[in-house]
Amino acid sequence: MIHTLVVRQFSKMLGNLLVILNEAEKYAGEKKFDVAVLLQARLAPDQFNLIKQIQTACDTAKLGAARLAGTEKDAPVNADTEATLGEIKARIEGTVAYLKGFTAQSFAGAAERRITQPRWNGKSLSGEEFLVQHVIPNFYFHVTTTYAILRHNGVPVGKRNYLGDMPYREPA
Repeated sequence: MIHTLVVRQFSKMLGNLLVILNEAEKYAGEKKFDVAVLLQARLAPDQFNLIKQIQTACDTAKLGAARLAGTEKDAPVNADTEATLGEIKARIEGTVAYLKGFTAQSFAGAAERRITQPRWNGKSLSGEEFLVQHVIPNFYFHVTTTYAILRHNGVPVGKRNYLGDMPYREPA
C-alpha cells in the first residue's frame, strides 16, 4: 500500500501539475502576459510563491519516499534554483522519474521504520505515522496551493485538471 500511495499517487498528482502548468502557459499566452508573473504569484504575502510550492511538493514526495525506504542519503539534492516554467516542469519530471525507481519491495518494513528530521529535535514518528500524518497532508497542501494560486489568477483549470484522468471501466 505504501508504494501505491507514495509512488503511484504522488506521480499521478505531479503529472496533473504538469497539465495545470501547461494550462497556465496557454492562458498567459492568450492574455498576452509573461507566464513568469504566475510563477511568482502567491495566495498571501506570508506564503510561498508558486515556484516554491512546487519545489516543496516535489521535495515532500521525493524525501518522503526516500525516508520511508531508508534511502534518504541517496536521494537527489535539488538546489531550488528553478526560475522558469521549463525549469520547474523539469523539476517535476525529475521527481516523478525518481519516484518510479521505487518498487513495492523498496518499502519493506517502512511502516515500522522510525523516521526523524532535524527540525523535530530528536523526536520521531513510525513510518506509517510519518506517511499519514506528515507526508500525505504536506504533499497535498502544496499541490492544492499551487492549483489555488493559478485558479486565483484566472487560469481556467478545475477539479478535472486537479484530479486528472480516471481509470473508469465500462459496465459489464
